[in-house]
Amino acid sequence: MAKMPDRPSPLMAVIVLLATLAFVGSPLLVPGFGGFDPDLFPVPQVNAAVQPAGWAFSIWGLIYAWLLVSAAVGLFLRPREVDWEPMRPLLAVSLAVGATWLPIAKVSPVAATVLIWVMLAAALPALARTPVLDRWLARGPVALYSGWLTAASCVSLGLLLAGYGVLATVPAAIVALLLALLLGSAVLWQMRDIPEYGVGIVWALIGVVAHAWGSYPSVAWLAAIGAVPIAALAIRSWQRRQAPYSQLS
Repeated sequence: MAKMPDRPSPLMAVIVLLATLAFVGSPLLVPGFGGFDPDLFPVPQVNAAVQPAGWAFSIWGLIYAWLLVSAAVGLFLRPREVDWEPMRPLLAVSLAVGATWLPIAKVSPVAATVLIWVMLAAALPALARTPVLDRWLARGPVALYSGWLTAASCVSLGLLLAGYGVLATVPAAIVALLLALLLGSAVLWQMRDIPEYGVGIVWALIGVVAHAWGSYPSVAWLAAIGAVPIAALAIRSWQRRQAPYSQLS
């Protein structure tokens, strides 16, 4: 009889929960954070074109809560599940780095931009490794987190481009939005059953539309038009969950 593979240690489940608690608790270190201080840039970013309206950041409440539920379930109900283990190391890295992001963003937009791209670079492969069967407990929250992170990473880069005088605020916003749309489309095209990833990006784009509509109509229209293919790809991603994996390889 073939030997059954050893089940993983619960150690990584513990680490993910600790990283999640640190990440969720990080806003307590920087209460009322409302984005980068405009005066931290050589070219102050007052009313920059590439940023969502303030209310759009309310999505973090859902992201924090869903990730916390996922981490708790992972430790107490799925501590040694083979299909949960592959995502855990990279997710823990992304969340641990994220726990430091707010205090650093308070003082250095450059360092914060580097960190948020590190968070994204770890989150996306973690998303690809999430369990298929427990999608509402693992795949869903990681997808929503990764989707918002995709948009936020590109927005942060756009703020740097404008804030350091590389581009004017509108061209910087256009570059940031196009990058978010290209990256988001590529991820949605490649991965199945991650509609929440698209939801995170579309929510950010709607926030950009709301912020830019009065002052930067070209940016608002690009964000609005760009939300359409992302939404369509998110619907496609949801529909692909019905197809056998053998048809998608």
